[in-house]
Amino acid sequence: MNVTANIVCYKSKTLANGEHPLMIRVCKDGKKKYKSLGVSVNPKYWNFERNTLKPNCPNYEYLSKLIADKASELSAEIVKLKSERKEFTASTLIDDRAKRVKPKTVHDLFCEQIQRLTDEGRRGYMLSVKQVYNSLVSFNKHLDICFSDIDVCFLRRYETWLRKHGLAENTIGIRFRTLRAIYNLAMEENIADSENYPFKKYKVARLHEETAKRSLSKEDIDRILAYKSTNRYMRFPIDIFAFTYYCGGINFIDIANLTPANIIEGKLVYKRHKTSKLIKIPLQPQAIELIKKYHRKDSPYLFPILSDFHETEIQKSNRIHKVIAKVNKRLKEIGEDLGLPLTLTTYVARHSQATVLKRAGVSTAVIREIMGHSSERVTQIYLDSFDNEQIDNAMKHLL
Repeated sequence: MNVTANIVCYKSKTLANGEHPLMIRVCKDGKKKYKSLGVSVNPKYWNFERNTLKPNCPNYEYLSKLIADKASELSAEIVKLKSERKEFTASTLIDDRAKRVKPKTVHDLFCEQIQRLTDEGRRGYMLSVKQVYNSLVSFNKHLDICFSDIDVCFLRRYETWLRKHGLAENTIGIRFRTLRAIYNLAMEENIADSENYPFKKYKVARLHEETAKRSLSKEDIDRILAYKSTNRYMRFPIDIFAFTYYCGGINFIDIANLTPANIIEGKLVYKRHKTSKLIKIPLQPQAIELIKKYHRKDSPYLFPILSDFHETEIQKSNRIHKVIAKVNKRLKEIGEDLGLPLTLTTYVARHSQATVLKRAGVSTAVIREIMGHSSERVTQIYLDSFDNEQIDNAMKHLL
């Protein structure tokens, strides 16, 4: 790898003032690349034999420092690329895009993204990014590294480290998808060079295994809804399960945030918290009865999960986490009492309604609209995993 870089007075071009531009000249493998420094010099002040400025040149100190700094920068870049055994050409060495890459570490970008997500109120995703950040720090001891340091070898070692710590295949996949998203962000912000992108060779898609299906038959759903208990605290979990089932598999966090404003002309209209996708589904009579049962006129919410006391996003998140834990704990007890083939949670209701609809002949595309998924591939995970009239008719199969 024979490469040289220096600053020359470019005699082949003469400016209107009679001066020649000073150029960066990179020679590699017999090929030359020139790039202007943005300054020029009168040829009488340039020693062409030694390729240096003459001491009597006006602005001698300024131009000497500019030349020395640029030459030093190029030399350091060449040493770095050689030490990393990375391929480069004369053109890419002084390419504008490469020179715009900002000196920001992996640690810096992770922290910026965590703060950005916090400011946007996307606490769930923020915690996921923070979890990957903490995992990488435990693995590598620090993240004061460049994104070019995250190569295929780094990723393989990280995968091995995660497996040694007993993480499940899908959990490892989530870690790597999050890391890949951060790397993509780095390229968007010109912090990382796309030529070094390790995920071209290291395929994250293989880090996936089929998840156990979390759906029940319609008969088992009916048994849950008809469950009787002397413990009055068991009724609310069953009603939340029922509301989830009757309302297109609505997530618990979305139930918690529902207000009377989400009921429009007999439909439940809301933006899904996870994806911000607008959902419109007809309210079945059973769902309307549950709303009437739990909505209090002195509360802004349809269900007694959140209250006026919960003002900040953190307060709301903590409250929802606490309530859903209790709900799922009691649903688990109900499932065990009924001898169900899986652990009963609110998410089982989401999976089950999708499977019941599919078995009734409803298309995956319509089910996707009901559930607010980003793609039919996601919907398929729930199965054995559009217009309003189609959705209205589809939802009747749940009754």
